[in-house]
Amino acid sequence: MNETKAWRGFASDNNAGVHPDILGELAKANTGHAIGYGDDIYTEQAKKLFREQLGPDIDIFFVFTGTAANVLGVYGITRSWNSVITANTAHMETDECGAPEKFTGCKVLTVETPDGKINPDMIRKHLHGFDFEHHAQPKVISITQTTEMGTLYTPDEIREIADLAHSSGLLLHMDGARIANASCSLDLPFRTFTTDAGVDVLSFGGTKNGMMFGEAVCFLKHGLSDNFKYIRKQGMQLASKMRFISAQYIAYFRNDLWKKCAAQSNAMASLLADKLRMIREVRLTQEVQSNGIFLIIPRDVAERVMKKYFFYPWNDEMSEYRLMTSWDTTEGDIDDFVKLLKEELKKKVLV
Repeated sequence: MNETKAWRGFASDNNAGVHPDILGELAKANTGHAIGYGDDIYTEQAKKLFREQLGPDIDIFFVFTGTAANVLGVYGITRSWNSVITANTAHMETDECGAPEKFTGCKVLTVETPDGKINPDMIRKHLHGFDFEHHAQPKVISITQTTEMGTLYTPDEIREIADLAHSSGLLLHMDGARIANASCSLDLPFRTFTTDAGVDVLSFGGTKNGMMFGEAVCFLKHGLSDNFKYIRKQGMQLASKMRFISAQYIAYFRNDLWKKCAAQSNAMASLLADKLRMIREVRLTQEVQSNGIFLIIPRDVAERVMKKYFFYPWNDEMSEYRLMTSWDTTEGDIDDFVKLLKEELKKKVLV
C-alpha cells in the first residue's frame, strides 16, 4: 500500500478524510482569540445543539478520543470495586488496550454474543454477589450502537436493558462511536434510542462520520456528572483550545450534515453487500444494518485484494474479514473493489 499517493480502502471509517464543511467551520473558529478550556462561544453553541438533540437537562463534556469518552464516562459513574458488563466484541473489552481496567479500576465482565448485541437473559449471569465484599459489585452495563458487528439495537431492546439495569441498581452506558449510522438506519432521532430509552451516559462520536477529532461524553440524567470536570482534567482530556472540538459539532449538526454523511456510508454498505451476495465464493456472516460488512473470503484472495483496497481480518480461523464504508465512499470504489475481487477469485479457480 503506497502512502505517498491518495488511496482508497474499506479498512475503517476512521481512515476517511474530514468533510469540507467541518474544515470550513474550523477555519472560521480560527479567527481572533477565544477563552480557553471551554469558556468560549463555540463550546456554548455546541452544547446548546446537543441539548436540542438529546434533551434540555443533559451535561456535555468534550474530549479528544473515543477511548477517553468511553473510559472516563464510565469512570465518572463507578468506583474501583465495581464491575462493567459488556459484549465480548465491545471496544470496552477488545480495543481500549485495558484502559477501562487501568483508569477505572473496575472489572470488565463480558457476555458472549454472535452479533455484538446483548440482552437481559445474557446479562443476568453477572448480576449476583451484591453487597458481598468478596465480589466486584455490578454497576454499569455498556452497549455499543451500532455494535462492533454493524448490527443495531432497537429502542425497545435498549429500554429492556435499561429497565434491567435500573431495577438492579445499575446504570446504562452507550458507546455511540457510530451513533449517526444507527440513527439513519433506524430513521429515528438520537433521543429516541438514548435519553428516552433509558441510557444514562452516552459517548457521542463524530470522528468516524466526517469529523477530524473529538468526542462528547453526555450525561443524560441529572446528578451523574458531579465531579466529572475533575475526572476529565486528571484524565488529560481537558482541551485548552476546546473551540476546535466544539466548532466541528456546530457544522456537524447544521443542516443535518451528520445525517448526510451517515446515510451515504450506510447506503454504500448496502450496495456493496448486494454485490457481494452475488459472488458465490464469498459469504456474508452478519446482517448489514449500518456501514459494516463481515464476510468470509478465501485467505489468499483476500491478501491479494488487500494490497490495493486495504481492509482488516476479523477472525483468522474462519477467514472472516471486515469491510467498512465511509461518508466519502463512492459507487466507483465499490465497483472497482468488486471487479478486483472477482478477478482474484477467478485466478484462484484457474490455478
